[in-house]
Amino acid sequence: MLGVLLIDKPLGITSHDVVNTIRRKLATKRVGHAGTLDPLGTGLLVVAVGPATRFLQYLPLEPKIYEGTMCFGKRTSTYDAEGEVISEGPVPSNLMEQLDQLKPRFLGLIEQIPPMHSAVKVAGKPLYKYARQGEEVDRTSRMIHVTSLDLTQISETEVDYRLVCSGGTYVRTLADDLGQAIGCGAYLTRLRRTNVGRFSLPQSVPLDQISVDGLLELRDALLPMPLVQLNGRQTHDIREGRQVTISTEDLEAAMANASSEKASENQRPGIVALLDPEGQVFSVARLLGNLVQPECVIPKEALDGSL
Repeated sequence: MLGVLLIDKPLGITSHDVVNTIRRKLATKRVGHAGTLDPLGTGLLVVAVGPATRFLQYLPLEPKIYEGTMCFGKRTSTYDAEGEVISEGPVPSNLMEQLDQLKPRFLGLIEQIPPMHSAVKVAGKPLYKYARQGEEVDRTSRMIHVTSLDLTQISETEVDYRLVCSGGTYVRTLADDLGQAIGCGAYLTRLRRTNVGRFSLPQSVPLDQISVDGLLELRDALLPMPLVQLNGRQTHDIREGRQVTISTEDLEAAMANASSEKASENQRPGIVALLDPEGQVFSVARLLGNLVQPECVIPKEALDGSL
């Protein structure tokens, strides 16, 4: 069993709950997700099954697109509707005007501090465990990129948003930061992820409808990464960790096919996927001129189902 599932995560469960459900339904332990969604969040969750978990880092997973709602006038402990209200303030009558003036500060490369209620670890311990004990610890800020933030007011206190951003962005923190900048507080009431890189919500299935038949083949999931077909001898050498030489014609054909993909902005320079004689992806390798050096390899036993 090998491939990628695109799941429409329901409200109220964790990403790990999704993984556990898939493990039970597909009777396999090797399941991993790419990018956590909070219990409050719904929408697209990319999940790898079987040996495909080795390739999560190579999937085209950026940018991420979210839609949802922020409520102004209160600040909560978790930055969303699940937390306790810790402060309140009057919402300005010209809320949208002030947000439009502030928005440039929240676009492009910005620093963001992870919320206390998150899985980020400090001294080997997840932040949410400190938070449950009533502790607040120093957190290191991280650099994120916000491509666009579209805001639409739907009531005096509620604002709908559409956010295009890099991986690692906490939308809850963005809502909290906007609320503090306005001076009245804000928190997230709705979060739905619609896109992860080249994957979109219409491609996904509800968690209760997953099946082996719904697995996306690794060769399709890795696109627009160039795909290079190898012969039997080359495949053996790659599995042994050795470099192999690829003909200029084969490399040019692989690059041309990758460049024709709509999501070509997700290409990773110098990285190719290698296909065995049966056409299955079994390795991701780095290009060194006409040589390929394997970085990640699926053993033959894993593809055969004996590992």
